[in-house]
Parts: sequence; structure tokens; C-alpha cells
Amino acid sequence: MHVVILGGGGFIGLKLAKKLLEDGGLVMGEITQLTLVDIAFPDLVPKDPRLECLKADFSDEPTMREVLQKQPGLIFHLAAIVSGEAEKNLDLGMRINFHASLQLLELCRTIALNPRIVFASSVAVFGGDVDRVILDDTGAKPRSSYGTQKAMVELLVNDYSRRGFIDGRSLRLPTITVRPGKPNAATSSFVSSIIREPLNGKAATYPVPSETEVWIQSPRRVIQNFIHAANIDEKILGDDRVINLPGLTTTIQEMIQSLEQMTSPDVTRLISYESDEFLQSIVLTWPPNFDPQRANTLGFVSDSSSEEIIRSYMEDEEIMYPSDL
Repeated sequence: MHVVILGGGGFIGLKLAKKLLEDGGLVMGEITQLTLVDIAFPDLVPKDPRLECLKADFSDEPTMREVLQKQPGLIFHLAAIVSGEAEKNLDLGMRINFHASLQLLELCRTIALNPRIVFASSVAVFGGDVDRVILDDTGAKPRSSYGTQKAMVELLVNDYSRRGFIDGRSLRLPTITVRPGKPNAATSSFVSSIIREPLNGKAATYPVPSETEVWIQSPRRVIQNFIHAANIDEKILGDDRVINLPGLTTTIQEMIQSLEQMTSPDVTRLISYESDEFLQSIVLTWPPNFDPQRANTLGFVSDSSSEEIIRSYMEDEEIMYPSDL
């Protein structure tokens, strides 16, 4: 089976590719070819004869047509302009997050491909009343362009699945924590920075009050959930292909305390509060409390604690501290 990962040069795309190449785990069949599509790739990518890294713009129609004409049976759609950048540059966000996604669906329809598509949506589709518990039937009311673009694609994935053009499923991801590498333009980037940077001996700031609650999930669990979503039979999903993933509700302060307990006060002294009105205007509209009964019933997974999330990051990045020795 041919599998495609759009946005495959990002850290989640590469982790997903590595997991698929090492373990397979797809009920649709054995992977014979894995194509990663992105505008750039890091120096370190998995080495496997089945792997193809295609450096290209996801919004380029001839490129995507060529990729789809190779008849992939499964597509992981992770390509996106991140939240902060999409808010500051509406044209870019609309071109990549919305129009290029619509183009993908239209190409699937015109080529008559009917692939299974796992789309990475976001809890940014919600906004407003942060005290409200989000249920499976809570309507999307985004307070950012990024969230609006994700919500529009969710509707398209549902409709194109209903019509039989694709077999889609949209996963509303919690804030992914801890992201390795450098900070990016995502408005939630600081949630990873307050763990990652101090562990690397660098200062980090958070722009919202320390008691602010966030809904998070580790990269390990996200990868598990992507693969699990790909394995669910479309008959089980029915017409509603949107799933609120389970996550962990915690606060910035609780994350910092967990980090200190696992390392030392010297590490957390590198973290400080630095108010940012732009980031607050978006982050503080994201509801942190969810009741994802459907996802739980379908077998999706979450992390149990901030400690587990930090521990998995330290293990994956091979970061050792005296408490680990």
C-alpha cells in the first residue's frame, strides 16, 4: 500500500513516518511506499528504501496531482500554516490551510481515487466560553483565522466522505506538548518552550497567567491516535467524521511544578512570565475542558499526567538528569 504524509517534514510527520516504517500497524495493508511531502526536510530522516521525500509546496496543483495519480490508499494530512502565522497573514493561512485542502479533496474526486484521509484539525475550532466543558456535539465557534480554516476543512471532509469521494476522519488535536526543536509561530508554542528550553539550559517565558488551563497531549499519544484513526472502519464512524481527541487538562503552573520535581529548582528558575496581549487574545479563548466520550469509546488514548508528558519527551530526546540516574 502507498501511504502519503502531507507535512511530512515536520516533527510530527517524521515521527509518524518513523513509527510506520518500523512497526507498520495499519489494517489496510503492508506499506510498500511512503511519500513525505513538505517544503523542507531536516538533515535526519528515516533511512528506508520504501521512503520518498518530495520537497514541494502542498498547494501546488501539478505536484499534488502527480502524487495522487500514484494511487495512495492512505493520506495523513498534517500540512498547515500554524496558528499565530495564520492570524497575522490571512492570505497565507487561507491559501495553505483552506484552499490547498479543498484542492486536495477536489483532486481526489476528479481522479476518482477515494483514499482514506486522516486530517489534523485542532481544538482551535472552539472559542469563547472557556468555562464550558466541550462535548462531542458542541458546535465549533473559532476565535481565530486558523481555527476557522480548520473548521471549514472539517465540514468539507464530512461532505466529501458522505458523497463517497474520500473516506475521511478529522482529529481535533489538543496542544501538542512537548515539541522538540526550536519555537515556532504557533500561538501555543510557549507550552512546549517552558519545558524544552529549561531542559536545554535556556530561558523561557509564558505569556498567559500561570493558572491558565490548557488541553495538551504528548507527541507519543498523537502518533498513536493518528495510526488508530487510520485503522477505524468507516462504517463505525458513520457520517460524522470529526473526533475530539482525549487530552490532559493542566495549568502552566502545574507543568512547571512537575518539571521542578523531575529535575531541580535551578531548571525552573529559567522560566518567567512575560505578558503578550496578542497571544492572550487567542490562547485565552481556547476551552481547556473536554468530555471526549466518543473518542474514548473508539479507543483513542491520552496522557495521564504532566509528568508522563515530560518524561516521554526526555526519553525521546535522550535528556538525562540526576533523578533519572
